[in-house]
Amino acid sequence: MLSTEHKAIITATVPILEQGGEALTRHFYKSLFRDHPEVTPLFNQANQTEGTQQRALANAVLMYAKNIEKLENLGPLVNTIVNKHVSLQIQPEHYPIVGGALLKAIREVLGADVATDAVIEAWGAAYGQLAQILIGAEENAYQENEQAEGGWRGGRQFEVTIKTEESDEITTFVLEPVDGGKVVAHKPGQYIGVNVNVNGNLQRRQYSLSAVANGVSYRISVKREAGGLVSNFLHDHVHVGDTIELFPPSGEFVLADSDKPLVLISGGVGITPTLAMLTAALTSNRPVHFIHAARHAGVHAFRDHIDALAAKHPQLQRFYCYETADEASPQPHATGYLNPQQLSKWLPVTRDVEAYFLGPTPFMKAIKSHLLELGVPQSQTYYEFFGPAEALA
Repeated sequence: MLSTEHKAIITATVPILEQGGEALTRHFYKSLFRDHPEVTPLFNQANQTEGTQQRALANAVLMYAKNIEKLENLGPLVNTIVNKHVSLQIQPEHYPIVGGALLKAIREVLGADVATDAVIEAWGAAYGQLAQILIGAEENAYQENEQAEGGWRGGRQFEVTIKTEESDEITTFVLEPVDGGKVVAHKPGQYIGVNVNVNGNLQRRQYSLSAVANGVSYRISVKREAGGLVSNFLHDHVHVGDTIELFPPSGEFVLADSDKPLVLISGGVGITPTLAMLTAALTSNRPVHFIHAARHAGVHAFRDHIDALAAKHPQLQRFYCYETADEASPQPHATGYLNPQQLSKWLPVTRDVEAYFLGPTPFMKAIKSHLLELGVPQSQTYYEFFGPAEALA
């Protein structure tokens, strides 16, 4: 039980977390993987190397401490964490492992003078409270997935039925359940959890579903990342007829019902969830502006598909921006980086739109700023991160 005294202690640690939260989380992850290697497959080690996982956890811990008196303010953050956890199949038994490592890190990084027994007790109670919130929400999600038509709980084996190269970097995999049953319908924009054995080690990742639900199969379109353990394995070693273990769809970055003009903006492989959103939106007469940025034509996936949709649906306008272009390749509508002036030309005349954007973090920072500058209401802009969430300042 989190007492009033516990809450006061947690609140008092906020300045410490603001200054040293990332150092704390770096130490936490190092200790966690050293003492409990069994949880390593649950984490993308590339995010550890880049520091994004540490920054995301530091921010989450800080936000929890700041809102310890008003946990309702954590709604969006909790939803994001729950969806990520469900896609990776985080279980109740994982929480004591993580909690123990966190308290140990607090003691070791802050020192006994700061991390007194009272501080450790307060943070232990606070972590226990948060763990119960997450465990309860995740169990509800697991039950919902299991009880839905075509749903399941835990892992399920899927066979690769189609493998297609979409660009120099992106390959599509169509996956059907080995048991021949139906699959749970996902919402446009959601992702799927993948569990693969790479060189004798299980690795879990999440990939956006790049096609609308059909009740029969799932489609993911994976970018080959430089040094990416799982993406390179999928590209080079997974072929038609091979099987992959999948976890049920998850994610809150989904297309909402609306009559407002829809703007879909993607950079690079960020195009994948917007494909499902686009297909779903085109079932109505809703105006859609589809804007995609790529480095060059060779890495632009699904261009022919989008062009074909535009030819069939008058309400769809599409625009492409490449960093560089050459005369021998299909031409973009603009070259260079997507700036506010160019974006303004491609947006609907009204700024009362629903805008969804996804891509590399620097790209999303720019798009968020551009949309705000151009008058699109911030409450009508939506985005998601491929990996750990970061601030889009």
